Amino acid sequence: MSTVVGTRGQVTIEKEIRDRLGVEPGWRAFQRLEQDHVVLEFRPPKHRRSLAGMLAGKAKRTFPTDEALEAAIEEAWTGAAREAEGEEFTG
Repeated sequence: MSTVVGTRGQVTIEKEIRDRLGVEPGWRAFQRLEQDHVVLEFRPPKHRRSLAGMLAGKAKRTFPTDEALEAAIEEAWTGAAREAEGEEFTG
């Protein structure tokens, strides 16, 4: 399979690959250079509803506002991105 790089540097991930990995619209793609090739890793989007359900009764921290919760979620995503890129994250 091959894809032509667009004028803005975009490429399309082949449907067979997306299906096999379960990648859907809205997922985050993390890319890094390893030697002479690019490695892509995908993470599903933030799902506040499902995250809240998974952590119900387990979370030790509460947030006074939706804005504080969103800021904490964004900080966690930033940390995950830096970790995926090999940077140390200090929160």
